[in-house]
Formats: sequence, C-alpha cells, structure tokens
Amino acid sequence: MQTAETFAILAAGSFFLVGLLTGVWKYQQIHSREDAEAHPYVNIAHRTALLYAFACLLLAQFARLSVLSDLVNTIAVAVQVVFFAAAVLSYVVHGWLADTDNQLRKPHQLGQSRVPGGVVALFMWALIAGEIGGFVVLFYGVILGL
Repeated sequence: MQTAETFAILAAGSFFLVGLLTGVWKYQQIHSREDAEAHPYVNIAHRTALLYAFACLLLAQFARLSVLSDLVNTIAVAVQVVFFAAAVLSYVVHGWLADTDNQLRKPHQLGQSRVPGGVVALFMWALIAGEIGGFVVLFYGVILGL
C-alpha cells in the first residue's frame, strides 16, 4: 500500500472518530438545552467530520488507482486532508465558543475577537484551490491509468 493511500485511510478513521465524538457532544447539547437543539456549529462539525471520513475513503481509492508517483499522490491527499481538518477544527472552535452561527458573516467573529475579512477570504480561496487542486491531481493520475 502506498503512503498516499495509507494516509487517506488513517485520515478517514480519524474523521470518523471525530464525527462520532462530536455526535456525543451534539446529543449532550440537545439533551441539556431547553430548545432541544445543538449549537449550529456543533451540528456542522458532526456532519462534516462524518462526510470527510467517507471523502477520505474516496481519496484512498483514487490514490490507489493513480499512476502518478506516490510523492505526488501523497501531497495531493495531504493538501486536501489538511484543509478538511482545518474546516472541521474551525467548526469545533465556533461550536465550543458559541460565538456565531455563520462564520462568514461580517464582521467575522472568533470568540470576543474579530478576524480581518482578508484573512477569512484568503483562507477560503486557499481551501478552494487546495481541495479542488488536490483532487484534480489524483483524478488526472487515475485518468492516465485508464
């Protein structure tokens, strides 16, 4: 098994575990709140972690089928996984702090502080480029091998 595939499978297991744990957190909030609803970002963290677990299994399969070098495939997988993790982490932080129900609403809140809009925009464009670019590399490697 190549490094890229192994990394993607380990990431899948990690995201699935985070999804299960945030599910407990979500249930705890639903159970303890008068409105019987978890904070929106607790919901988002839970669902996103579960979805990224399965996305990482797809990445593992594409890495396995790609004819590109293991180094190229590993970088492509790692870029995507890092951005997946950063997204889930931001959702967990907003859920923990209960500071916003929309992290993209201006002004951008992080606890009691404000985050400059340029930082948020730069991160979002980097995330878009990293996730799509990483997948395009893997997909290209698969297409070459067909």
